[in-house]
Amino acid sequence: MLDINHEKMGHILKALAHPVRLQMVQLLLDNECCVNNLCNILDIPQSTSSQHLGVLRNSGIVYPTKKGNRTCYVVKNKEAIQVLAILKNMQSKS
Repeated sequence: MLDINHEKMGHILKALAHPVRLQMVQLLLDNECCVNNLCNILDIPQSTSSQHLGVLRNSGIVYPTKKGNRTCYVVKNKEAIQVLAILKNMQSKS
C-alpha cells in the first residue's frame, strides 16, 4: 500500500479542483507571474485573482515574493507540480 498523506493530498487536490486555479498554477510553473499579469492573461478581475491565489497560498501550493511594490507568485509544492504533470500527460495521451 502506498504511504500517502491523504489529508494533505486532499487539501491540495481540493485547491486545484477549479479550472482557473489549474490555469494559474500552470502559468506560474512556466513563469513567475505577478497578480496583474495573471489578471490580464486569464481575463479575470483582480479581486477574483486574489481570491484564487488565496486558496492556492493557503493550501501551500504557491508562495508570494515581493518585487518592489508588486507581489509575484511561484509554485514550490512538489505534489502540486506532480499532479499537474500527471494531468498534462493524461491529456497528451487522449
